[in-house]
Amino acid sequence: MFSLLSKLTPPLSKTALHLPKSFSTTTPQPQNTTSAAAILTGLILTSTNPKSLTQSLLSPSINWTPLLVDTILKQLWNHGPKALQFFHLLLHNHPTYIHSVSSFDHAIDIAARLRHYATVFTLLHRMRSLRLHPTPKTFAIIAERYVAAGKPDKALKIFLSMHEHGCFQDLHSFNTILDVLCKAKRVEKACNFFKVLRGKFKADVISYNIIANGWCLIKRTNMALETLKEMVEKGLTPNLTTYNIMLKGYFRAGQIEEGWKFFLEMKKRKCEIDVVTYTTVVHGLGVAGEIKRARKVFDEMVREGVLPSVATYNALIQVLCKKDCVENAILVFEEMLRKGYVPNSTTYNVVIRGLCHKEQMDRAIEFMDKMRDDECGPNVQTYNIVIRYFCDAGEIEKGLELFQKMSCGDFVN
Repeated sequence: MFSLLSKLTPPLSKTALHLPKSFSTTTPQPQNTTSAAAILTGLILTSTNPKSLTQSLLSPSINWTPLLVDTILKQLWNHGPKALQFFHLLLHNHPTYIHSVSSFDHAIDIAARLRHYATVFTLLHRMRSLRLHPTPKTFAIIAERYVAAGKPDKALKIFLSMHEHGCFQDLHSFNTILDVLCKAKRVEKACNFFKVLRGKFKADVISYNIIANGWCLIKRTNMALETLKEMVEKGLTPNLTTYNIMLKGYFRAGQIEEGWKFFLEMKKRKCEIDVVTYTTVVHGLGVAGEIKRARKVFDEMVREGVLPSVATYNALIQVLCKKDCVENAILVFEEMLRKGYVPNSTTYNVVIRGLCHKEQMDRAIEFMDKMRDDECGPNVQTYNIVIRYFCDAGEIEKGLELFQKMSCGDFVN
């Protein structure tokens, strides 16, 4: 196990190699676009006459832009059929407006989520007819939806057919399909696919990290270790991400001592240790009930000059609530504030859950009020926590009162 650590020659490069991130279509929006989108979304949702809706959407007074269309599609996310109806109305009827690649990606994602696969491929072909070439992101969307629907073989098939749609596979798209499969815990299938094609795509450290992370997700740390050994045999150097994956894998699998020894070996070999490493150890030890050791690691982190993140504080507060006492968790929360950190909704929800668990409902409500003061705002999860505990305590009326507040929109999405 520790022979891998010797492959990391300090000082490690500060340039981190990260796993591929899930696609995101969220972008900042001008206020006028948001307002126009809200009005048009309302029109689409309330319309019962397709002909009348078409006439309204084709009005010369509407300046259709990709941003406006994308915003409407996002707002119609939970109304898939209506979203597709809107998309097709513009696609087939507007005399000048042509959808952008990002709008097609939204529509394809919605159709795939609804499992309207014929529509997905119709849209792909329409993109090409409009000379809008599908991108690797387009195929990542489809693959992710296939895997979510329990069709991993279809996901692999769409990856292998990318070139037929004018989009050629490369190492990044190869890593993306591996990541999609592994995050859905289809690790054996991902591993087999990886072994067949790693030579063709010249698999890199990221590729091996993805497979190792997949094995760790399903608590098979022995297979993760084998993957990392193969990486070294191929002449690739593990990086900090590699070791953080392995460390988290040990703690996730309940192999606390193995994780602890791995952490100590990292320090002994003077590997760079970052905030993610420390957060993993603090959380892993805390979940195992090793509160004193967790706090000791947290304090050591500060002494070593590694600044804790909000996520680090959240990890410590969570384990104190679960394995120690909520009062100590609140002391850490207050320490966090004194040092200038801004708690997020996760921080508050962890404390609120801890207070509810101790039947300190009044204090839990006080923390909900603090969330509003901090402009963090209670979210749906916050309300669910408190409503559940009120109902469990037999205080149904208070639970219903909170539910009414939530229904009136007194929460942050």
